Amino acid sequence: MKQQKTGLYILIVYCVMQLSGALFAPLLYKILETRDVQNAALLASGWWVFISMGVATLITLLLVRKNDVFLSPLKGKPTTLGKTIGWGVLGFFLVLLGQGIAANIEIKLGVEAGSENTAQFIEIAHAVPLAIFSIVLFAPILEELIFRRLIFGSLLPKTNFFVAAAVSAIVFGIIHFDFTHILLYAVSGFIFAFIYHKTKRIMASMISHMLLNGFVVLFQFYGEEIQKFGEKMQSFLEIYSQMH
Repeated sequence: MKQQKTGLYILIVYCVMQLSGALFAPLLYKILETRDVQNAALLASGWWVFISMGVATLITLLLVRKNDVFLSPLKGKPTTLGKTIGWGVLGFFLVLLGQGIAANIEIKLGVEAGSENTAQFIEIAHAVPLAIFSIVLFAPILEELIFRRLIFGSLLPKTNFFVAAAVSAIVFGIIHFDFTHILLYAVSGFIFAFIYHKTKRIMASMISHMLLNGFVVLFQFYGEEIQKFGEKMQSFLEIYSQMH
């Protein structure tokens, strides 16, 4: 009963956070606009994303802290900290592989590459760099607790792994409101559920999620530099191999 109450409170906090932007972001925009601030809309969105997700994450972690057993709903012995981190890192690479396969399927179905949801968040992050914390830290913590701990963790005892993982993955894809790329999000959600189920620790899927979002931000910010560095390294290796 205590776990259900904690889960309900966390879900309420998450929903309030999602809906708060419709009210407070426009108010923040009006304040910035009256001061003739450039890119007022982006700044308002960026600051509210950072503030709302930061506050929601803090409240959620406080709720989790008050319930000692909330993070241990899955049957079986949790992995050690070292293995948890290892699976978290492995999960990141599994998600990259899964997204690569999903992207190829989407292209064959005529879906254009590039996510509007991701592009929007990156644009916000350029305007308000602090919003990067929301993308890389706050979002993974909140989303793993909602979609893996609450949805997957609640469905697993009543169904089986594949049903619970599929449902949580589909809901995870829907909540991003980028329906043309729902397969990408669903594949990611399914793999996060697998990592959580394998380790019995929500920290593992959080690590995978954080690494994925961090990688996306890094590539979006420094994609050209990374590509140039890769080309230089390739040229260097070709010259080195010819010399030996």
